[in-house]
Amino acid sequence: MMQLIMEPWPWWVSGILVGLTVPLLHIMSGQSFGISTSFQQVGSMCTPHSRASYLRDFDRRQGLWTLVFVVGIAVGGFVAAHLLSASPVEFLPASYQNVGGAIWLIVGGFLIGFGARYAGGCTSGHAITGIANLNWPSLVATIFFFVGGLAVTWGRLILQVF
Repeated sequence: MMQLIMEPWPWWVSGILVGLTVPLLHIMSGQSFGISTSFQQVGSMCTPHSRASYLRDFDRRQGLWTLVFVVGIAVGGFVAAHLLSASPVEFLPASYQNVGGAIWLIVGGFLIGFGARYAGGCTSGHAITGIANLNWPSLVATIFFFVGGLAVTWGRLILQVF
């Protein structure tokens, strides 16, 4: 049994487990699946008297579950990488372990956060919950998440060739 856990699982097992998270979360807590709300939660906790109604009017007590959910994801990832893996998993590639790499990660994180807020939700919220609810804007957002990812990936590969 332990050997089965230590080996990489097929992609479809993860897909099924993530897919089951959506109805389980809704049944157990009445909440929708998504991660970007946790950033709103942290922002509202850090700036309770903000001029931005987005932060000031957020119900911090009701949104606290998002932080627990995100911490659970981080702890689960740590356990999987360090305790349930036959070989160590590298957290951060060496190419990002310098000042230039850190700047790229910060800029990328800012752009992802801004994009998630501008799109009205993160990729998981739109792609999993939004499409499951037959939400047209979520389908459009998800298509453009993929288009953007493909453009960056192929653009980077083309730049490496030259």
